[in-house]
Amino acid sequence: MGVDKELAAGLEPGLRFAMLATASGGFVDLTWAGVEAWTPIDGFLWIHLERDDPVAQEWVRTRAGLDPLVAMALLADESRPRVEDVDDALLVVLRGVNKPRPGEDRPGTVDSELVPIHIWMEAGRCISLRDKDHSLNALRDLRLSMLNGKGPRSAGGLMARIAEKVTDHVGDLVDELEENVSLLEDRLSDADAGPDLRAAIADSRRSVVQVRRYLAPQRDALYRLRSDDATWLTDMAKTHLREISDRLIRHLEDLDEIRQRASILQEELAAVVAEQTNSNLYTLSVVTVIMLPMTFIAGYFGMNTGGLPFGLENPYGTLLASVLIAVTAVLTALILRYGISFGRYGRVGQMRRDNCSDDGGRE
Repeated sequence: MGVDKELAAGLEPGLRFAMLATASGGFVDLTWAGVEAWTPIDGFLWIHLERDDPVAQEWVRTRAGLDPLVAMALLADESRPRVEDVDDALLVVLRGVNKPRPGEDRPGTVDSELVPIHIWMEAGRCISLRDKDHSLNALRDLRLSMLNGKGPRSAGGLMARIAEKVTDHVGDLVDELEENVSLLEDRLSDADAGPDLRAAIADSRRSVVQVRRYLAPQRDALYRLRSDDATWLTDMAKTHLREISDRLIRHLEDLDEIRQRASILQEELAAVVAEQTNSNLYTLSVVTVIMLPMTFIAGYFGMNTGGLPFGLENPYGTLLASVLIAVTAVLTALILRYGISFGRYGRVGQMRRDNCSDDGGRE
């Protein structure tokens, strides 16, 4: 039954679902007409909308009974996690994992993507919004549990459960990132240090940075939420939020450890690549040393002195060419050994002379 209701979500423009707590302890789904007819005395109502749908935007602005500034904040593109206190209500922005269910084809999604959920929570009603092309498994799981009679029936309980589900799915994402780094470490230990490994390590580090960028302000938002004095936020809900906040802090610590492991892995990969490069250069040097004498001998005995200047077309041509080669080699060695040094010393001496002349001028 729960699965059928979940599949029926989003049948009306802009409305993913609307759930009303009944006196019998369950929940019933409402259409737009039911949402329009709702009053606080009917029971607690949770409305989940598509933030970028024109119908949902028009309802939030004109028919939801919200302050224009609140409506603007709910529909704004700004999605950094935060909590704003408005009288006895709260405007909450959190980030959840946008990950499809197994077998669900959603092109363009990224497993490690954290997408925003905007929440307006007051004593008798919750309005949550997410973009049309996003899918938050955390809210789907929470709705299924509520349809099965196991979900919260109050504003404080729902707020705590939303934060819990979002944090649980973030924990699953952190576990995936950690497992990915472990696999990369295994690849490096197996001497698989190709360009694809470098790209995989860089992608892993970027994913960690992307996730942590939103989890740090989300930690602050949960801390602010658990300390709020809204009348509907019960002590039990605050205790629950405190536990969730501590859990998120542990996830952040795990992310820091994963990022450090990825950095160390990148350094080790650079060392392995440098070692491979040095080994290749050493092999080339050995080959050069082996081939150089053979090349010299082949060139020496195979040279043709005919036609060379200085009258080398005589019986002593080979001898004179050998002397010329030897003299050239000695001169080259002297230039390399002393010419560069003379140049360096000459520059130093010139600098010293310039300094002495400057000192004399000042005196």
